[in-house]
Amino acid sequence: MTQAPLRLGIAGLGTVGVGTLRIVNRHAELLAARAGRPIEITAVSARNRDKDRGVSIQPFAWEDDPVALARRDDLDVFVELMGGADGPAKAATEAALSAGKDVVTANKAMLAINGQSLAELAEENGRVIRFEAAVAGGIPVIKALTEGLAGNQVTRVMGVMNGTCNYILTRMENEGLSYDEVFDAANQLGFLEADPTLDVGGIDAGHKLALLATIAFGTKVAFSDMVLEGIERITIEDIEQAADMGFRIKLLGVAQMTPRGLEQRMQPCLVPAASPLGQLEGATNMTVLEGDAVGQIVLRGAGAGEGPTASAVMGDVMDIARGFRTPTFGRPASGLADSVPAQTAIPAPYYLRMSLVDEPGALAKIATVLGEQGISIDRMHQYGHRQDSAPVLFVTHKTDRASIDASLAKMGDTGVIASAPVAIRIEDV
Repeated sequence: MTQAPLRLGIAGLGTVGVGTLRIVNRHAELLAARAGRPIEITAVSARNRDKDRGVSIQPFAWEDDPVALARRDDLDVFVELMGGADGPAKAATEAALSAGKDVVTANKAMLAINGQSLAELAEENGRVIRFEAAVAGGIPVIKALTEGLAGNQVTRVMGVMNGTCNYILTRMENEGLSYDEVFDAANQLGFLEADPTLDVGGIDAGHKLALLATIAFGTKVAFSDMVLEGIERITIEDIEQAADMGFRIKLLGVAQMTPRGLEQRMQPCLVPAASPLGQLEGATNMTVLEGDAVGQIVLRGAGAGEGPTASAVMGDVMDIARGFRTPTFGRPASGLADSVPAQTAIPAPYYLRMSLVDEPGALAKIATVLGEQGISIDRMHQYGHRQDSAPVLFVTHKTDRASIDASLAKMGDTGVIASAPVAIRIEDV
């Protein structure tokens, strides 16, 4: 082994940063054998130098400022594990690229918001940005898209990309608990971000989907064009009634190129209970990739946590150590097309739940409203009465969301709606 060591500078010593330190310490000989050169940590940076992290940082140089760390002459790769779309993470990443360092990051927000400009800066300086750890934790979905499926025209990308939301939904179903009860439990266990909306509002998962869509379809990152809807309105009644019909509810991300433009959606959907996505339990993630040659492949695994995410970080480090270099999003940033957002999603069946005033003709009025919007009913189920109202659910034939929304708006004028209707798309998986 004659090659010089690959020298790392790590900014951010939280869960993932500490996990990365542990892998480098524990597997030094194995990493060197696989990379053909030693992997070494030169320097680190974090907000608190004296915090007990359960692993020693004494062997490494310390920098209070991550930008100073990024500019050090004695490192080859800047590993950004701080998080945040802008601020120190972005400034340090830009500094590293400008100083001729490659970058490995787990920062989905930074890339979803600033990915195009950072990719262009990397190319201007002959550097690479690797970000396997930013999407689906330990699942190697970035490598699957950029390498394993490089011979395919990708037709659709979808998946469950936020373990916290999947934990909440599956625990609601398995234990018959309300959303608020499971939300509080998840918060106490430390599953939620400091701003829980990032998780339950679909923003975290939306960042990941935007990055996958860019790679899959060769477009500039367009997170701002994504349809985002969280799981806050999902009730135990929705989950139980979906189960009665053979479905489960998932926060599902879908990206596909259509004749109308790029469709990107992160929203609760019903999926067949017997499908791989329907069988996904707990905090596990799953991505489903479809290509014209390969058909459908399913990748399942831990979407977060110290070990899985640090594993993904080190996979990127190892590629750089071996000399494997590809553009940030699988093709030159200058060649990425402007994203044209699809104004409407591909039609699909919908689940509609509402409570009707218990009076003659109420159901007929709702059916009339749906018919006026060209929406036909596939099946209908009425549940037990509750005082003066009757819970009713419909499954429609394929329609578009605009027709659904127009129907819901007109239902309010019928005088028979006892509670706000809920509409959830049924996805073909």
